[in-house]
Amino acid sequence: MEQKLIVMLTNNDETVKDAKECFLACKDLGVKEWGFKDVGLPKDEMIDLVKTMKAAGAVTNLEVVSLSEEEGLAGAKIAVESGFDVLMGTVYYDSIRDYLKGTGVKYYPFCGKVYGHPSILDGTPEEVVAHAKELEAKGVDGIDLLSYRYTGDAIQLLAKVVKAVKIPVISAGSIDSFKRIDEVAGTGAAGMTMGSALFVKKFKDGTFKENLEVVWDYMK
Repeated sequence: MEQKLIVMLTNNDETVKDAKECFLACKDLGVKEWGFKDVGLPKDEMIDLVKTMKAAGAVTNLEVVSLSEEEGLAGAKIAVESGFDVLMGTVYYDSIRDYLKGTGVKYYPFCGKVYGHPSILDGTPEEVVAHAKELEAKGVDGIDLLSYRYTGDAIQLLAKVVKAVKIPVISAGSIDSFKRIDEVAGTGAAGMTMGSALFVKKFKDGTFKENLEVVWDYMK
């Protein structure tokens, strides 16, 4: 199964100021999925960046790490108004799901007990799996699982969640080594997000683009 790589133009859970320049430098590498957070850029720049990505044929993802219903709904509105394809993150609320219905924006909320900034995932594996099934039953399009932010065994949890549901599961956060790329791939997860690791040179002592090239070549 081919692993989907969602490249996040974010560092330390915030969109980088030169996100558009980073994207334009890398848009011809063949990476199909791109995204960023709802914090770090003014709204007009977010809208412009999404347009730029879509013009290049990219699938666009907005990840919202705010945890209240009010902030989640605000993120959903940004996703719709900016023309994103997918809203990732937010603690699940019926109001967010209902707001997104008919907009064309898919909803991949966090699964399990999420708190803090940067986010931490808590709960027993059984609780997280039960929550994943509950979210699937409520009609979400996929799940954003903070596997490597989990207080227990990340890969064991990811594998259990993937096995428990039929909707796509994305492993988000702290994927910063080839070992972790392989671990996520081994669970059958639909894909993974990667952002900070590319900016802080986890794969190569070089630019964001050079780090992404190394990862993309490895994953292909």
